[in-house]
Amino acid sequence: MIKMYALYEHKVIKYHCITRGKSLNMKKTVLVTGGAGYIGSHAVRQLLDHDFNVIVVDNLSTGHVKAVDPRAKLYLGDVRDLNFLAGVFKNNTIDGVMHFAGKIIVPESVGDPTAYFDDNIQAVVSVIRCMHAYGVKNFVFSSTAAVYGTAKTTVISEDAPLHPESPYGFSKLAAEHLIAFAERAYGIKHVIFRYFNVAGASLDSKIGEAHPVESHLIPVIINAGLSGKEMQIFGNDYETRDGTCLRDYIHVVDLAEAHVLGMEHLLKDGESATINLGSQNGFTNKEILTTVDKVLKEEHLSEGVKWKFGPRRAGDPAAIVASNERAKKILGWTPKYDLETMIKSAIAWKNTHKNLYNDKNGTKIAFDKEDMKHIAKVRPVSYNELVKKGVYSGIEHYDDIVGAKIEKALTK
Repeated sequence: MIKMYALYEHKVIKYHCITRGKSLNMKKTVLVTGGAGYIGSHAVRQLLDHDFNVIVVDNLSTGHVKAVDPRAKLYLGDVRDLNFLAGVFKNNTIDGVMHFAGKIIVPESVGDPTAYFDDNIQAVVSVIRCMHAYGVKNFVFSSTAAVYGTAKTTVISEDAPLHPESPYGFSKLAAEHLIAFAERAYGIKHVIFRYFNVAGASLDSKIGEAHPVESHLIPVIINAGLSGKEMQIFGNDYETRDGTCLRDYIHVVDLAEAHVLGMEHLLKDGESATINLGSQNGFTNKEILTTVDKVLKEEHLSEGVKWKFGPRRAGDPAAIVASNERAKKILGWTPKYDLETMIKSAIAWKNTHKNLYNDKNGTKIAFDKEDMKHIAKVRPVSYNELVKKGVYSGIEHYDDIVGAKIEKALTK
């Protein structure tokens, strides 16, 4: 929960960052929100490998300090906290923002929609405020194919109808609209990426998917194969090549590469664009299971995956994949890594990180001595400076003045 301070509040709050790496030079600098998370941490590495300077902001709600490449600079804080976020913008020269911070679990969003709207929309509001105030004009946004809802065609293009069916999907679509309005009002260009399922880990197994409880199919199958527990494949009578559901998957490294290409596109004065990322062919549930089974046996990690068919799940369409034609045309992007590479990299990560990043114990977050050496402070920007800089508009400042007058009148 973020504390909001009244107009007359004068407390100075200390925030901390972890600075990892040398001071930034004059190369292009990208701020990555959520850069300590699964996809964000891979994007950070790709940016660095493409000769960008990288600044990361993350509140570690699902991220990990050890997932952040030590060449990057990491601030610990919540992007919805404008005093903190404006301090990051004030202290750094930023050329573009890549936004991953947010919540992504569909069933959780159904049970707690307000949390999803607060996190996924308010975060974008805060980032755009600071971008506008500090003159940053390039925004790459990680959205979702959930904005399409249940598709009427197997291959979904960017022009497909937008009918999100969960608070998660709605929150992402609302953020997309806000980003489009920000271009008209403030001249902030954008690339919005929509995609379905992401899998795999870095090819050197240094970073990967680190969720204590997995809900995604590939890690679920891997866990079943390694543990010996039986799992279910839901439905075997769909109109697909083997009767099981067909879905789109891309390797996390391919996804990160697309985001870097999106930023480069904007920095070269490219036009704003909304782009699907996908394989365009997809893989069936049974193909995924069979491939995991094969790899586990070949690498002598288990005797295979125990599984059985279960009934269909309500609402599961037979096949959904994303077209990547626009990605090819605008960015020259196509996925490089096949299903087996996705699975092998995911297994290698899982097998070498049995305790994931080993930095969280229940609700506690722990830093080791190496982390603690890099702790530094960042001074938050005061309310008056936020107003002066234009983070808060004149309209909002007037509202706050009226609110302060009301509070003053009520205390007499």
